[in-house]
Parts: sequence; C-alpha cells; structure tokens
Amino acid sequence: MANLTGKIAVVTGGSRGIGAAIAKGLGREGATVIINYNHSHEKAQAVVEEIKTMGGSAIALQADISEAEATKVFIEKVLGDFGKIDILVNNAGITRDKTFKKMSFEEWHKVIDTNLSSAFNTCKIALPSMLEQKYGRIINISSVIGQSGGFGQANYAAAKAGLIGFSKSLALETARGGVTVNCICPGYIATEMVNAMPENVKEAIIAQVPMKKLGAPEEISKGVLFICESEYMTGQCLNLNGGIYML
Repeated sequence: MANLTGKIAVVTGGSRGIGAAIAKGLGREGATVIINYNHSHEKAQAVVEEIKTMGGSAIALQADISEAEATKVFIEKVLGDFGKIDILVNNAGITRDKTFKKMSFEEWHKVIDTNLSSAFNTCKIALPSMLEQKYGRIINISSVIGQSGGFGQANYAAAKAGLIGFSKSLALETARGGVTVNCICPGYIATEMVNAMPENVKEAIIAQVPMKKLGAPEEISKGVLFICESEYMTGQCLNLNGGIYML
C-alpha cells in the first residue's frame, strides 16, 4: 500500500464507521492523522489510541465543520501545529431521512451544511497551503445515493451528488498544481448505523446487492490509500458498492 510516512492527514467525521476505518488505515501506513469529530469525543479518542497501539501517530480535534468559522479555526490549528496538510478526507455526514413532503427546511439545510458545505469549508482553508507545497490529496466521501437517488433522501442525495460536482470542478482548478481531488462513492457498508437496522430491512438491502453482502468499512479505507498513492487520477469517482450501481 501507500507509504505515507511524514504525511499529515485530516479525516473529518473520523470517530466511527467509515471515518474511523479511514483514519486507522492512514495511520497504519505512516501518516500522522488528525481525527475531527463533533460530538463523539470518547469514540474519537479510542481511534487515536488504536492508531498509537499500531505504532502510528494521531490526535483528535473537535470542530463543527458545518460552520465556516469553526472550520477555519480547526484547519488553521492543524496548519499551525503541524505546518501542512497533505491529505484531506471529507467524510463527515449525517442523515435526516424523510419523504420530500414531510421534510422540514431544517432537515434539508442541516444535511446540506454537514455533508456538502463542510467540504467547501475545509478545502477553502486547506487548499492554499497544498497549492503552495505543490502536493495534496483531497478525497471526498460521497455515496451511491448521490448517483442513483434514494427514496426519502432528497437532502442526502443532493448533498452527495453535490460532492461529486464539487470534486470534479475543484479537480479542474488544481490539476496543474500537484493537488488531486477525487470522490469515493460507497454502497451499503456494514457500519453501526446499518448493523442497527432490523434484520429484515438489512436482508432486503443485501438482496439488492449483486455481490449479496455488505461492504466492510476497511474497503473504503483501501480506496483512500489507493487514491493517496495515485499520481494521475483526479476528478474521478471510485465506486465501491458491490455492483449495486454501475456506470
């Protein structure tokens, strides 16, 4: 896999699920990992301790990255303490599923702000230093729902589709500056949220997947490491979905 010794990596929403797997994967390959969390301090610290047990280096920093000013403080602290950011994984995300008829304005804006605007917020502050050092890997965690849509998920689908368009546009602007910008679009992954579903619901989801199984969070981590290593991949979507959606 990628040798990331000496690299500084930021993972938003890194306290659990896919984000935790990504943080551990980056730490295992030698990166110093800054794990961003909003509410889950104990879970974030547990990920930090696991990375340290593997011989890696990590810290946890709290910030609500849906808020522009809080994000600015967070990213500037990382730059001040570590001098650079080499890898930025925008993974933070929430769901507020409702049919469109029942969806409130608050539920719409909260998901858009957390899942999409947060990526603008982090990139806005981190990108100048990446361009100055002529190196950067920006990896935005989208979703198969951003490609296919999802019943009762107009807010989530819009945010995740927006990440794809955002990534492609930013990739065009940074391609000659040594910075790549890519998306990963996971399918149904065996996270705490999915595993907490009623068994019949989970079985119905698995029945839709051609590979007839949920993905492991570690598969997304492997995708992140692949993108980190790649020199000639930008503006792309890496679809890790068991075949449930094929372009």
